[in-house]
Amino acid sequence: MNGLSDVRLKLHSEELQDAQRPQLYSTPAGMNRWQLMVHRWQSRHELLGLDAEQLRDIGLTPEQAQREGLKPFWRN
Repeated sequence: MNGLSDVRLKLHSEELQDAQRPQLYSTPAGMNRWQLMVHRWQSRHELLGLDAEQLRDIGLTPEQAQREGLKPFWRN
């Protein structure tokens, strides 16, 4: 194989791994950096206030919600 094929295979394997990771939230498009930070802070704060039934509705366990909710707003 040449070097270009190796790079393509590596990129494809990384895309497959990313596709298998569950997405806990989505970010609205068109936000600038500050809007994104405020959005993350608000949504993570609200996530911590959900009860078990509401978490079940969105497909999260309480542990997942707590882990995501306690993340700093500057982290993705």
